[in-house]
Amino acid sequence: MNQRLKVTLVAAASGAAIGVLATRTRTDFSLIPPSARDQALLAHSPFLLAGILGWVAFSLYWEIAAKNAAAAKTSESKGSRAVHVFLANAALLLEIVPIRGLGRFLPAASLIMTAGLAVEALGLCLTIWARRHLGRNWSGEITIKVDHQLIRSGPYKLLRHPIYTGLLTMYAGIAIVTGEWLAIVGFAMAAFAYWRKIRLEEANLRVAFGAEYESYRRDTWALLPGLF
Repeated sequence: MNQRLKVTLVAAASGAAIGVLATRTRTDFSLIPPSARDQALLAHSPFLLAGILGWVAFSLYWEIAAKNAAAAKTSESKGSRAVHVFLANAALLLEIVPIRGLGRFLPAASLIMTAGLAVEALGLCLTIWARRHLGRNWSGEITIKVDHQLIRSGPYKLLRHPIYTGLLTMYAGIAIVTGEWLAIVGFAMAAFAYWRKIRLEEANLRVAFGAEYESYRRDTWALLPGLF
């Protein structure tokens, strides 16, 4: 599919989804039983929509930037990739659907939700910064590219997986926005998905770069300096 057409379709689909959500936040969320709706969150629906827009911006940037990625020499199986995609998307869905579920861990307050949006924006900026330094070596799948290079610039001087740090920060941000315990479940699912992906990816990089990668691994942190 033509890349420009693909990006246009993604944008249109995302816009349509947001439009549907915006319409329903102004009405009654008829697909959700009244007893299950998080009315406190729905009363602050602009914050929820802003949080969703952050993820749409991330998706559009990723689609546009993907056209510059180098060809893959080796790649993970389709089954392994499907597991990650399912976990990541299910986690986000748990975070953004306004279902009362397990109750709230934070009150639905404008100040708290604004802080959540700021955390999400910080995560988005980190993902973009890291993606630009990764350049043609990037892939959504676990791959080794043709002429693959071990990047050590920008955030990669300190972190081996700054894109995943940024994404998990985005998950944390939207969880603060919604304030639901169900969002914590979603965040835990996302954390597991990226922990799994890091293990597989680092095993792949050890095979590709050997001692060079082991040296880099000793000098850096996976996600959080001083912690992990």
